[in-house]
Amino acid sequence: MPARRKAAAVAALGIAPLALTALSAAPASAHGSMGDPVSRVSQCFAEGPESPDSAACRAAVAAGGTQALYDWNGVRIGDAAGRHRELIPDGRLCSADDEAFKGLDLPRADWPATSVSSGPYTFKYRVTAPHRGTFKVYVTKPGYDPSQPLAWDDLDLAAPVATVTDPAASGGFYTFSGTLPERTGQHLLYAVWQRSDSPEAFYSCSDVTFGGSNTEAGGADTDEGGTGSGTGTGTESETESPSTPAQDAPAPAASAPTDQQIRAGAGKSTVENHGHGDDDHRTTAAPDANRPMAAGSPTRLAETGGDAGTGYLAVGGAAALALGAAALFASVRRRGRHGR
Repeated sequence: MPARRKAAAVAALGIAPLALTALSAAPASAHGSMGDPVSRVSQCFAEGPESPDSAACRAAVAAGGTQALYDWNGVRIGDAAGRHRELIPDGRLCSADDEAFKGLDLPRADWPATSVSSGPYTFKYRVTAPHRGTFKVYVTKPGYDPSQPLAWDDLDLAAPVATVTDPAASGGFYTFSGTLPERTGQHLLYAVWQRSDSPEAFYSCSDVTFGGSNTEAGGADTDEGGTGSGTGTGTESETESPSTPAQDAPAPAASAPTDQQIRAGAGKSTVENHGHGDDDHRTTAAPDANRPMAAGSPTRLAETGGDAGTGYLAVGGAAALALGAAALFASVRRRGRHGR
């Protein structure tokens, strides 16, 4: 092969892997929700979206419909970029100000709750599309009243009970440690997962009751044979309005959905690929968990970050280079034939 033709062929073949690498960095989305202590949306999904057991989850369906529960891993803001308090008003924290999830914001004292106690706690965040990022978990202040709308000032924002960056995902969960402060009675844990490879953030509310043992917490049950249903069904009568809970009724025990339930409900999710990417143009970068490194690169592909157009620009640029190399190769071949 003449030197010029050989050089063109090498250039074309060398650019092709770069184009494929750029394509793998196309926009995608992480999804998830707190699994232990189980989040409100996950708890209600575990009870069964069409006919929940607890009065609170029935009220959430009455307010927002069943679809929000099938989309349990999608309480998110695509362009949050750390502006959580700016974007989410008081009274809308559990839904992240998303109308589809408004049932999660209902102020009630009977949301199914996980029994916890003060001291070390192992959090498990159920994830369906892992990414790099930071988790922060906040607890409500002493005197919190669950029968009132949740406000930012209700949370102890100055002292997160857990903060972790880039924990390892295993078995469908991010697992990380924190410490719960001294509290009594019913409280709420608010989790924020801010991705570092994208402006996207995820939010969840987990109801807890202090006074139990952390080793007895009921979340994150992945037993294939389990029912995943809360052990309590509430104390309201069937004729009582779901929007007016009995304030003296204790919160029923919480229980997270099983792997089997999640698989069974995936077909009814409106989250594209059931948690492994969507078409939100505000979300950038590709899934990063255990992602292979690009050839010759010291960083994983999703660590590069970039603005909302980075992924598309990378794909377009690599494609243009590949096409240009192919054209050069064809031109050299034609000149080679004419010169014979």
